Amino acid sequence: MIAGRGKARIRPPRRGLHGDEVDFDMTWATIESAFREIHTKNASKLSYEELYRHAYRIVLKKKGEHLYNKVHDFERDWLSSEVRASIQQLLSPNLVVDAQSVAGTTANERRVAGEKFLKGLKQAWGDHQVCTSMLADVLMYMDRVYCADQRRPSIFNAAMVLFRDEILHSPVAETATYTILGLLNDIILDQIQMERDGDVIDKQLIKSCVWMLEGLHQDEVESEEQRLYNTSFEVAYLDQSRNFYRRESELLLRDSHAGAYCKHARRRIYEEDERCKQTLLESTAPKIQQVVEDEMIKNRIHELVEMESGVRFMIDNHRLEELNFVYDLNKRVDDKKTEITRAIQQRIVYMGSDINKDAIAASQAPAAAPAADSADKGRGAAQEKSLNQQTVAAIKWVEDVLSLKDRFDKIWLESFESDHLLQQAQTRSFTEFINSPTFPRSSEYISLFIDENMKKGIKGKTEMEIDTVLDKAIILLRYVQDKDLFERYYKKHLCRRLLMNKSISNEVEKQMISKMKIELGNNFTLKLEAMFKDMTISEELTAGFKKHVEGLGDRDPKRIELAINVLTSMTWPLESMGGVAAEEEDQRPRCNFPMVVDKIKRGFEKFYSEKHSGRQLTWLANMGSADIKAVFPKVPQKDGSFKERRHDLNVSTYGMVILLLFNELPADQHLTFEEIQAQTNIPNNDLIRNLQSLAVAPKTRILIKEPMSKDVKPTDRFSFNEGFQGKFVKIKVGVVSGGNKVESDRERRETEKKNDDSRQFCIEAAVVRIMKQRKELSHQQLVSETLGQLAGQFKPEVNMIKKRIESLIEREYLERVEGAKIDSYRYLA
Repeated sequence: MIAGRGKARIRPPRRGLHGDEVDFDMTWATIESAFREIHTKNASKLSYEELYRHAYRIVLKKKGEHLYNKVHDFERDWLSSEVRASIQQLLSPNLVVDAQSVAGTTANERRVAGEKFLKGLKQAWGDHQVCTSMLADVLMYMDRVYCADQRRPSIFNAAMVLFRDEILHSPVAETATYTILGLLNDIILDQIQMERDGDVIDKQLIKSCVWMLEGLHQDEVESEEQRLYNTSFEVAYLDQSRNFYRRESELLLRDSHAGAYCKHARRRIYEEDERCKQTLLESTAPKIQQVVEDEMIKNRIHELVEMESGVRFMIDNHRLEELNFVYDLNKRVDDKKTEITRAIQQRIVYMGSDINKDAIAASQAPAAAPAADSADKGRGAAQEKSLNQQTVAAIKWVEDVLSLKDRFDKIWLESFESDHLLQQAQTRSFTEFINSPTFPRSSEYISLFIDENMKKGIKGKTEMEIDTVLDKAIILLRYVQDKDLFERYYKKHLCRRLLMNKSISNEVEKQMISKMKIELGNNFTLKLEAMFKDMTISEELTAGFKKHVEGLGDRDPKRIELAINVLTSMTWPLESMGGVAAEEEDQRPRCNFPMVVDKIKRGFEKFYSEKHSGRQLTWLANMGSADIKAVFPKVPQKDGSFKERRHDLNVSTYGMVILLLFNELPADQHLTFEEIQAQTNIPNNDLIRNLQSLAVAPKTRILIKEPMSKDVKPTDRFSFNEGFQGKFVKIKVGVVSGGNKVESDRERRETEKKNDDSRQFCIEAAVVRIMKQRKELSHQQLVSETLGQLAGQFKPEVNMIKKRIESLIEREYLERVEGAKIDSYRYLA
């Protein structure tokens, strides 16, 4: 030993290369025993730290694969022997048969047996998850190192796959092909069917089993679409539901009414949505909703709408809530709402056509004949009814159409939720029957409706009510295609209201024209506004002439006061002022005025010519009226004596001319019809109507007719009725109507002919405007653009457009393009 070297250091012995070797079999036996205790729910005395170290050392010594396989085999054996046996105990022969065919058992028996199986499977799945989770904690190092390096599924995932393969895919019997998974699906489907039939089921129990299926996958590819729930149960659920709802919809359509069907379909959609939230998975909701909608709505909506209790019945019986149900169902499966739209359009056109037919029938119905013992008064009443029945039919037609419009507006608002497409469909339907070729009088009837309201219908109404009437008329006007024809009638009716002072208010008239301007544009109302301008100028002329007369000298008490309306011939519908049988203006007979009237007439002409040189005045006596004072010297009294009586008579201008003939005629003399006509030169029809008013009408017999009858003949004699008795001092003598306010067929043909003539100019103007801009255009494009440009005024016939194009070519506004492949035209500047 060497001294001075210090203390010697003691080293531990060197470890041998095999000193720390792991006995795998012994260690695995320990782990396996522990795992068995875990699976038998006897793991309270186990040391998880010790078990973790055992698994850690095995993996550390590169025996992870061996351990992984052992654990995998252990789990497979456990599931195939212990767990499968417990599941098999839940299977009775009846349960297997009942799940595939429900015949021969009650719903309650199936529900109890099914719940027992579901609870057992739920318990097995829950236990397997808990035990496998505990195993995964022990084998955590193996999962992190070995499984990650070798890219093998974690032991927990592998165990879940084993449950799928060993339990769910196992047959219910050794010789059967029917698996536990198939049985599970059938039991859940049967439970759902029970709930559909009104039974109560354990939703949470089914939800637990659904979660199990949702946590497992069909194969090793763990994608969302490959979940066992999606590939196995959901497919079967959707197929079974599709068959069920197909059968149910057939039965409901056969046995119930449309309203009940709609309510049931809505309830089924709601139930399926709630079922997905509470019993199944919410991801299934849109799929099952699609199935229900396809089977109960999409494939049945046509039958539903056409049912005897369908849309037509609902409309006729004001079933607005049920209509809303049909609309809601149709909207779910078709954004265009095709079926409900078609049904509504058909019903509107059908009901509108009935209104048209009723109006035609009412206008053509014969007047009721008076009783055999009736006097002239009875015959006159019957005749008056005959004269006015077409006007009444016209007003009723408009009121019926407005009532129909209000009815469908309410349906649109309350049942169709103000749907824009349904509004367009209703507009098309109203346009169709209002412009029907079999009913050409809509323009005239609407104008007559406005005319009646402007004259008397607005009396006693508030401003709001007036606005409502005018707005309704404008609404109908939107549907009219031939707006130029309406304008022609409206001008004629407005003309008579203004000249005969029958309009309730000029403010209301102007308000109506303002509404038309907003709806139809300035061009439509230009002439109507010009008519009011003429009336204003006429008032100024009348005042100016009165002042002019007053400046001529002392006032003559017998001087006639003149109120005049000067009308522009191009603005006013003068052809409608000459009566039914009036000819052209220059051919119209000129009335011979009495000297006293003719004098003041010439005075006004001189006054007017000084203000407006170069203008020619044409007097329209048929449109005027006169106030005259009449003295009746031999009015009988109660005591048998006679007394003189005075009346102020308001008569037509022709009536004034006739009555003044009797001023110089001795009381015992008379004038024949032919003599009166020769002296006055009043047109024959107008003379007959005025004589009927003065000599036939019971309350205004200013003249005596011999012989007395309603009809006026050329040989009839007329004399002054000195004993006329009137109840009032002021008496209005109304002229007997020359016929219905509605035009006769002959008058209508004349109106249409004049309208077509004016349309020709509109078409030519449109063609020239288009060609001036486009320079060269094909025939088809030109016709199409012309139709589009004139759509706001009227719908021209294509043949009329062709004729106007030919006329423009003849007058060298256009020329044909030579050598063009298709017919084309070129504009000539």
